[in-house]
This record gives sequence, structure tokens and C-alpha cells, in this order.
Amino acid sequence: MSRGATAAKKGTQTTRRNVFARIALFLRQVVDELRKVVWPTTGELWTYFSVVVVFIVALMAFTEILDTVFDRVVMWVFA
Repeated sequence: MSRGATAAKKGTQTTRRNVFARIALFLRQVVDELRKVVWPTTGELWTYFSVVVVFIVALMAFTEILDTVFDRVVMWVFA
């Protein structure tokens, strides 16, 4: 249930913060969440980077092979 609905049930009036206070609250919460993040070490970061690069190169090679095969098939059919 929303905050407004529970306040209406209780009969109390809720005050809404102005836009700058809400932005400040949001930024404080973002900083708090970023402090909880477990950042990777340099070694882990290089490992992740290597895995991503190898995976992308493998996908590029696979796509190139499929493109070449389909090109040859189309040229054979329509030539």
C-alpha cells in the first residue's frame, strides 16, 4: 500500500519533500548502495575483460563463417 493510502487511513497528513530534497535523498541512497558493492580486483577485472573479448571474437568468427557459407550457397543457386 502506498504511503499516501496508509496516511489517509490513519488520518494524518504527510508532507511531500521538495524536488531538491528528493534529489539529495536519491543521491545519498546511491552513494550508500555503491559503498556496499564488492569491486573486483585488478586480476579479476582482466580475467573478465579477456573472457568478453574472446567471446566477442568467437561470435564474430561464427558470424563470418555463416556469412561466407550463405554467400557461396546463394551465388551457387543464382549463378
